[in-house]
Amino acid sequence: MTHPTSGLQLRSTVRKDGTLEISLTSVPISEPTADDVVVRIEASPINPSDLGLMLAGADVATAKLSSSPENPVVTASIPPAVFRGLAGRMDQSLPVGNEGAGVVVRAGSSDRARALMGRTVAILGGAMYAQFRTVKASQCLVLPEGTTPAQGASCFVNPLTALGMVETMRMEGHSALVHTAAASNLGQMLQKICLKDGIELVNIVRSPEHVNLLRAVGAKQVVVSSDPTFMDDLTAAFVATGATLAFDAVGGGKLASQILSCMEAAANRTAKEYSRYGSTKHKQVYVYGGLDRGPTELTRNFGMAWGVGGWLLTAFLTKVGPAAAQKLRERVAAEIQTTFASHYTKEVSLAEALRVEEIAVYGKQATGQKYLINPNKGL
Repeated sequence: MTHPTSGLQLRSTVRKDGTLEISLTSVPISEPTADDVVVRIEASPINPSDLGLMLAGADVATAKLSSSPENPVVTASIPPAVFRGLAGRMDQSLPVGNEGAGVVVRAGSSDRARALMGRTVAILGGAMYAQFRTVKASQCLVLPEGTTPAQGASCFVNPLTALGMVETMRMEGHSALVHTAAASNLGQMLQKICLKDGIELVNIVRSPEHVNLLRAVGAKQVVVSSDPTFMDDLTAAFVATGATLAFDAVGGGKLASQILSCMEAAANRTAKEYSRYGSTKHKQVYVYGGLDRGPTELTRNFGMAWGVGGWLLTAFLTKVGPAAAQKLRERVAAEIQTTFASHYTKEVSLAEALRVEEIAVYGKQATGQKYLINPNKGL
């Protein structure tokens, strides 16, 4: 059987003139060693973490197609304030795509590799916006029989992030959770996990139309940050649930401060005595996303027992260790068509992903606008 020796891969480059360049490059397919497999990638999601590398903070409104639609090269301007933080990747052509799924089409000589031949697998390995990826057999998560690559494409980033939030809550001694921008695919997964595991969850959304999305998956506590009664509604939700740990996808602005303030107000409603240092129960907000790239603004009206920090999936997985991480992966695989099901608004090829009109949509990171890249679409 003749195997292809090269395939297309999406790459992102930051130029010294302050320009972003995104293009498709033909790259050789690495020969599999004994423990390797070659996977034909058929589905890879566009996650916010992918957009950080792919778009490099460029102004998508300035995006222009500078070549043919069949062999696209897209350029866009990077704002000076963003450009100053990109010195470490200057003039480097970087592959994009954290995760994906496909079918094993070649395998090395080891038993572990050969056992994967023809199987549908999910991979977390970077450079996934490519037609083929050569990876270690140990990197592959075998999907249940009948699962399509599209169903298994988002096996890692969103599911493991949601599970990581729950495990962090348990490890740090909290009893309930708060999540912002909660109508996202990740947010809906987190709600399903919390229902299944008996955990109280307060969902914060940005607009009233997102409420029904969460109600449909069983959410009880949903508050809208744009409502005039937001602070009162949030405090009431914290009184009802006792939530003292929040994961914030927004990052900038006043939301983290508002969450801490309402947690403090909820704690004071049940306080037995006054303390000028505020409640003694620790309140924590972890920022894990950057939908708002502005400064995080804190108004110190929430006592002294509080914290604001960053949370990263890779750091969490390192902390819990390989055995615990594998258990989480196995749960994802077992529930990939239920708890961890993902929904996409559009499937595009590599070339279609570089259409300016498509970048304008998925570059907004809007709820309900999740794209799936199929690098082998139409082939």
